[in-house]
Amino acid sequence: VRPGLLEMADGGTLFFDEVADMPLSTQARILRVLTEQSFVRAGGSRQIGVDVRVVSSTARDLEAEIAEKRFREDLYYRLNVVPITVPSLIERRDDIPALAEHFFTRYAREQGLIAPELSAEALAAMQAYDWPGNVRQLRNVVERTVILAPRERIGLIEADMLPTEIIGGGADTGAGIPALMGVPLREARENFEREYLRVQIRRFSGNISKTAGFIGMERSA
Repeated sequence: VRPGLLEMADGGTLFFDEVADMPLSTQARILRVLTEQSFVRAGGSRQIGVDVRVVSSTARDLEAEIAEKRFREDLYYRLNVVPITVPSLIERRDDIPALAEHFFTRYAREQGLIAPELSAEALAAMQAYDWPGNVRQLRNVVERTVILAPRERIGLIEADMLPTEIIGGGADTGAGIPALMGVPLREARENFEREYLRVQIRRFSGNISKTAGFIGMERSA
């Protein structure tokens, strides 16, 4: 009989990705294995002991899942021994340049291209965006950009080569140049400065000192 994942992981680590997606029947079986440290093969009758370290992940709120009866509370407490919360990209905007560079290098090489550089404007746009899909969304955006970028421009990724939702197509953006055309110069300048400062503050996660240092203003301003 071919050994299953539990047997193969004996003495090692078994990773459950998106554990909240498990059906309740599977949750019950996993809980039994974790409690008894043994299981019976499908169609078998002999108990097989296993010594497995279990690591699990989820993007959902498991306590809310428990309240909705979609996740077993006893399994939650069995798994929740050393919880680690991974911050979202909104909380770690400083990581975006390194992640973007990594993915651009990876997907460019898959296309048989040299790793491109990113312009300062492209990086600023990526850092100012909120990334609701976190690293998966960042990875997909980079892959799409590499695939669709004109080959004569692939050596340098400019802001206009990024998808529209990153450079200003989302709901949280200003009205842009067309709206500014109908207002006096002073008001247009004030609107631009307000939007520019708002984007830069978001880029630096609300850190006023970093924002002031980048744009060349006194922090008190």
